[in-house]
Amino acid sequence: MNDLGLLIIILAAVAVVLMVGALLLRRSQLRGALGTFDASICLVSGRWRMGVCRYAEQELEFMSLYSLSPIPRHRFRRSKLEIHGWREPQGAEATKLPGGWIVVGLEHGGDRFDLAMNYGAYTGLSAWLEAGPVVGIGTWR
Repeated sequence: MNDLGLLIIILAAVAVVLMVGALLLRRSQLRGALGTFDASICLVSGRWRMGVCRYAEQELEFMSLYSLSPIPRHRFRRSKLEIHGWREPQGAEATKLPGGWIVVGLEHGGDRFDLAMNYGAYTGLSAWLEAGPVVGIGTWR
């Protein structure tokens, strides 16, 4: 092996280590903030994506775990978000989601999707939605 090939291998290894380090740092920063919880989202594609949800003042933000972008991948307006109950993971979902998690059926502006989380995070989400202003009385609905 020549010197150029060895240099390329070393640079590639360093790049991989830096990328993994950046992803771990991002996850710890996201999880360290108040108002966040681990979750996985499944939109109409049927594919589960791991991430972290964050409560904002008027939105629930979903940040993908495998992205370095500081911009949330999905934003759900609090006034348009509705819970349609929860269930245990079924079939292939059980192998794709962490043990002890539940799947929560949600609707946002007519679009249905599933959000998986632990039961404690579900109680927090339902309380956050119920604590919002009543339609017609609040400032943002």
